[in-house]
Amino acid sequence: MRVMAQLSMVMNLDKCIGCHTCSVTCKQAWTNRPGVEYAWFNNVETRPGQGYPRTYEDQDKWEGGWIRDKRGRLRLRAGGRIRKLATIFSNPKMPSIDDYYEPWTYDYENLTNAPLGEQMPVAPPRSLITGQPMKVQWSANWDDNLGGSTEILAGDPILAKVSAEVKLELEQTFMFYLPRICEHCLNPSCVASCPSGAMYKRSEDGIVLVDQDKCKGWRMCVSGCPYKKVYFNHRTGKAEKCTFCYPRVEVGLPTVCSETCVGRLRYIGLILYDADRVLDAASTENEADLYEAQLAVMLDPNDPEVIAGARESGISDEWMDAARRSPVYALAKVYRIALPLHPEYRTMPMVWYVPPLSPVVDAISRDGHDGEDPQNLFGAIDALRIPIEYLAGLFSAGDTAIVTNVLKKLAAMRAYMRDINLGRDPRSEIPASVGMGEELMYEMYRLLAIAKYEARYVIPTAYATEGHRLEESVTECALDFDGGPGMYTTGSGPFGEASGQPVPMAVESFQALKDRQTSEEAGAGAHRTSRVNLLNWDGRGSPGAMFIPRPGSPRLPPGGDER
Repeated sequence: MRVMAQLSMVMNLDKCIGCHTCSVTCKQAWTNRPGVEYAWFNNVETRPGQGYPRTYEDQDKWEGGWIRDKRGRLRLRAGGRIRKLATIFSNPKMPSIDDYYEPWTYDYENLTNAPLGEQMPVAPPRSLITGQPMKVQWSANWDDNLGGSTEILAGDPILAKVSAEVKLELEQTFMFYLPRICEHCLNPSCVASCPSGAMYKRSEDGIVLVDQDKCKGWRMCVSGCPYKKVYFNHRTGKAEKCTFCYPRVEVGLPTVCSETCVGRLRYIGLILYDADRVLDAASTENEADLYEAQLAVMLDPNDPEVIAGARESGISDEWMDAARRSPVYALAKVYRIALPLHPEYRTMPMVWYVPPLSPVVDAISRDGHDGEDPQNLFGAIDALRIPIEYLAGLFSAGDTAIVTNVLKKLAAMRAYMRDINLGRDPRSEIPASVGMGEELMYEMYRLLAIAKYEARYVIPTAYATEGHRLEESVTECALDFDGGPGMYTTGSGPFGEASGQPVPMAVESFQALKDRQTSEEAGAGAHRTSRVNLLNWDGRGSPGAMFIPRPGSPRLPPGGDER
């Protein structure tokens, strides 16, 4: 057993209102520069819809992810070394700018500098790529603008697989929002697809990154990722992707998209997994069994054998404590209500989703029935306006029983907690009907409904004490070991080169920023015995030896001045 740690995320789709705040703040933080105007590391899709880029889920067209061959071995759907060499200069399986959208700005000078006339001047759109006037026809959230229309639904790859008839009337269309970031998979096909070895998975926390110095711009990672969350910067000629805001999480702060989420629907936590079992789990024969296989890879942080294996792998006690308090582990493994996005891609994604239930409640209440009654809810789950097969196509490789069980747990939680909130005696038969105890259901309610900041984001801060080691050493790629999941050979990419190494980074500045922003005491960090830089000292607190005490006055403790 090879115990490794992975930072993961869960999104509760019941709470997403489609405000795109997460997308905008991520854009401002990471892609607010030339060359990646079209790139959205975080985007919010309207479902049903075609997604971004358009029809990215149609792997018959884009050939992303992994497939299991006749001998039970994993192979990249886009082909191995020979096929990559044949298409390395012209890859036909990569989305074009039309599949994303041509980014634009507005010619405001035409509006502000227009001479006086009878007609009101306008600010026409201009392409940020060519600089020429253009007609806006698509964008990253176009599904949102046309949600429920026949124009959008006709191109939805998941809806095309659903055999049941779907009502297309706008007022009866079932809609929900699906925020997406890089999945930071346990078995990432983008890493295995990279010819130059620039993409790597960090062994300490599982974050998938791109070494900009090694990237040669082959763009095989773009076609290899089934979620299409790797973007090409046409200015720098390098690949870029979601970094899980690693400068923030290294010091215990959540990602920008999580920090600014209006609906508080995101959870970040640590999970432990057995790296030796990832390849076998991803090679599961039946696609419908991939969900259970992925859960089996996740390890119980309270298991003594797992604790011993984690210590042997160098995982600190602080990280073990974070794994035990992880909301991701609780939602995915304990309560079993969080599901991975498209497990059939066999990448073992580490961003999980709680399917939406609110539209079911609204539909029942609109017909004059009790929308919180468990019997009404259980019956309505099987009669959604949009088939249950659609949610199963997103989260369980088509297995409707998995999604139905999750929705029944959420419905049971609502009914059980309503009795408590109304002062009635709780009914133990409600949680028992979905295989849960009363205490476990109450814990699930607290985490989903009223969890505080510290409960939603349980991020270990061991990096703060290892800053110098990270600056001076080079960390191995998490997939660079004998029998690594989905890799071709030990320590090599598909073309025999190294699998990529991270760029050393400093974390002291981020730790100082976190101390200053989150500390409740005067002079964040003043309790530490260190020199004070008078150029940026804010006057709040000081080391004990900074000022000579007056005669007869009590000597100040090392924590600073009295207030």
